[in-house]
Amino acid sequence: MAKRTKSNEKRIALLNATLHLVNNNGFHDAPMSKIAKMADVSPATIYIYFANKQDLINQLYLESKASFSDYAFKDYSLNLAIKTGFELIWRNIANFKLTQVEEAVFLSQCDNITTMIDETSRQKGLKNLQPLLDLWERGQKEGVIKSISPYLLYAYTIYPLAFLMTMQQRNNFELTEKNLTIAFESAWNSIKV
Repeated sequence: MAKRTKSNEKRIALLNATLHLVNNNGFHDAPMSKIAKMADVSPATIYIYFANKQDLINQLYLESKASFSDYAFKDYSLNLAIKTGFELIWRNIANFKLTQVEEAVFLSQCDNITTMIDETSRQKGLKNLQPLLDLWERGQKEGVIKSISPYLLYAYTIYPLAFLMTMQQRNNFELTEKNLTIAFESAWNSIKV
């Protein structure tokens, strides 16, 4: 039997179908059969690219996290002042959540549903945030940022963006430039010394 060759287009179609189904139906209501149908491939084709559903979800998570990271740290430089660097990263993250909505929703689900991705993938995904963690650590050493856990820093500065994005999707709130500026200043004020 001839070995089947992998097509990057099919792999991307499978990842996109998974992203859509998980976001709209939830992890458990996104069976492999629906993923295959939406990607317009046979169910057996999935297993050419992924060992199982968990592997598919983990790879989607890692690729989405890498995309998020590329977006978050665009134009970031280590020589920026702490507040300037943080604002650049924060606004990039806000822009990602506003423009890459499907990936942002998926990543939020992964952060909130502990069983959706495995711990190894979660730890690999966290490495994508290292420049932000390093900036916060530098800010703490310089006495600019409160000496508190990076989890608390994230909870008070980055995590609220997911809530604001959800409120905008529901048409309850609009993330105008003015509101983004107010949100950033609130985030900064919550962590600055």
